Amino acid sequence: MSEVMNNNPGESALVGAGVLIEQLLKGEFICRTTNEDGWRALKNAASRERVETYLNQINRTVASAAEGDVFFCGYLQLGEAERKVISSQFKDICQALIPLVEWLVLVQEASGQDAPLTEGAAVRLTELQTRIEDTPAFREQLAKLSQYRLFGSTSSNVDAQIKLVFKRLLELGYLTRPNLEKQIYIATGKLDYLYEVIRFIDETEGLSLEAQAETATQRDLL
Repeated sequence: MSEVMNNNPGESALVGAGVLIEQLLKGEFICRTTNEDGWRALKNAASRERVETYLNQINRTVASAAEGDVFFCGYLQLGEAERKVISSQFKDICQALIPLVEWLVLVQEASGQDAPLTEGAAVRLTELQTRIEDTPAFREQLAKLSQYRLFGSTSSNVDAQIKLVFKRLLELGYLTRPNLEKQIYIATGKLDYLYEVIRFIDETEGLSLEAQAETATQRDLL
């Protein structure tokens, strides 16, 4: 697959098509923060067309979110098998929405930001933890959301709770940590994709996800 992009010398600095296709097929979200070379390749019409041509052969396509700044792999045509896969993926996202929304609200409020995290925004864990520890309401919010199945914390300690939450968000691809020696995390384009899913659900189902997060009952923690 790596030879797909080698016809144009001007693209030699970009990630090889084979690697990029493998990342897409694994379900990764390609954005400037997580993979700038791959992101530039997909922003380039000729490069993207070559990747698209290969994916089309296996009933896949390059899909995008956040006004074309986040790329992921979708199905070209939907049959029964494909619909089952999409339904399962969508169900997983929906089950994670309340804890993710609660986490986003906590970070926004504790950081004093006017808007929620978007791709490329930095979260300094040490600073965030200090603000949470100094504010009883924030400690309660963290304790509650860290117990959701998505995170699964059983600790009553703020340090253990917040580190587990961030570790899980790294694993899920919502955050990246460029320098392992620093407690600085960067939001990825998967968050922007999540916002589009939330808007879609709100518009089609008439739901208020933030209100749901605020009124979540104890059984939601199970």
